[in-house]
Amino acid sequence: MPPPFPNSNSNFISNLSSSSSSSSSSPMAESSKRPAGEPREIVAEPEEFLWVEEAAMGIPADRFARVFDLMQVGNRAFRDRRFEEAIASYSKALFLKPEDPVILSNRSTAFRRISQLLRERPAVESENQPLYGLDPTTHAELALKDAEKVINIQSNSPKSYFLKANALILLERYEEARETLLAGLQVDPLSYLLLTYLRDLDNTTPASIKRARCWKPQLTDDFECTLCLKLFYEPVTTPCGHSFCRFCLHQSMDHGNKCPMCRTVLFMSPRTYPISVTLNSIIEKNFPKEYAERKSEHESLIHLGADILPLFVMDIVLPCQKLSLNIFEPRYRLMVRRVMEGNHRMGMVVVDPTTGSIADFACEVEILECEPLPDGRFYLEVEGRRRFHILRTWDQDGYRVAEVEWIQDILLPEGSQERVELQQMASGAASQARMWIRRAREARIGRRPRQMERPEAEDMPGLQDPEQFSFWLVNLLNLRPSARLELLRLRDTRERIQRGLIFLRAEEEGCQVQ
Repeated sequence: MPPPFPNSNSNFISNLSSSSSSSSSSPMAESSKRPAGEPREIVAEPEEFLWVEEAAMGIPADRFARVFDLMQVGNRAFRDRRFEEAIASYSKALFLKPEDPVILSNRSTAFRRISQLLRERPAVESENQPLYGLDPTTHAELALKDAEKVINIQSNSPKSYFLKANALILLERYEEARETLLAGLQVDPLSYLLLTYLRDLDNTTPASIKRARCWKPQLTDDFECTLCLKLFYEPVTTPCGHSFCRFCLHQSMDHGNKCPMCRTVLFMSPRTYPISVTLNSIIEKNFPKEYAERKSEHESLIHLGADILPLFVMDIVLPCQKLSLNIFEPRYRLMVRRVMEGNHRMGMVVVDPTTGSIADFACEVEILECEPLPDGRFYLEVEGRRRFHILRTWDQDGYRVAEVEWIQDILLPEGSQERVELQQMASGAASQARMWIRRAREARIGRRPRQMERPEAEDMPGLQDPEQFSFWLVNLLNLRPSARLELLRLRDTRERIQRGLIFLRAEEEGCQVQ
């Protein structure tokens, strides 16, 4: 139920209503007092609440009688221009008979009339007798809310569209009011009420409505990031008052913690800094095409495609191998942020000493854990997944990106003699590996770099996938990069298992196979 009016305002509304009754006897007299740019007022009288047969009441007869009496009282108060009393009666009736279109329609009309009276009040009177309570805009919003309920209940009534359009005009939402009138004319194309009001709306404010309909903000420097010189995408505003794309500021702060514009030290992290909701909403609403292009451009940097990977040039990683990484270079910080927004995967490749360029074979790794550090670095836990052959590479924002071809070992036919022998070999190698791991724990042989984790027997993959097992086997050993690169290129599972066993025996005997 809407809140009642403060007592201090009730006398004013009654006095103002009575004092303006003589000048408001005709629609044209009303229109002379309306603000410029609005159509003339068409007076809407309250509807009569009719008595119906008991079967059509929808509520008990005594309750319906109470609603009938309240509506009679409310309509008399409305005609006497005591609108606050009318609203009180309508609200009580609506409590007894919810969602009744006649009650809602009358209350909407009363809210609208009070909003008009408050808007038309001279400034001198407001200075001499200030009012407290609901303002004209709030009354118009309440009128709009009731009118929308009437449309939902009784969408075939032209008057409900008229009430909604009236409330929208009081809220200065002229284009929406025009669309509401057109929607009502689709229900009743011959409605004199809607046709008259639409004609008055078009004739009274043609220039302002057309400007509102056709005006579009210009894309100026105010909406462009000073770092990328493009439309803001996910803008953030620094404490010093400058706005940038969140990712541009991130990239800038990889090189220092100062504002790119005024060089003020920023004690903040763009990763957790909130997006400027207001600025972002303005851009989305007024530049939808440009915003969609920026969003597509950003997503293309995150989701590169099934056969395109960003490359981290450091070392050779084999499938099933786990590794800890400390990412501190600005270009790789940027790459990790983009990878973490995507599929959490990147390629790890080594520089081939024989050619001086990156190797043509590498391994995809998945980031299992990513811990951002206060100074901007990242601590990563990664694990090798799939092998790939690099077809071509290019630079993107300082780091390498490659188009790749995924590779696997040569598959042996299921059930063939070669497949059976391979699984038998894998089973024997698994037994030797378990023994080697047990002895290695006791003797602490085969020390490895601290960032590499030695696989445990519990992590051994199933023998039904000999290729994966073969990589797990060779990961037990501390091999030189050249040996790991050779194993990565190898596409013969049997050969890889044999080499792994040779390396195990050699390391157990205390010598390193080169």
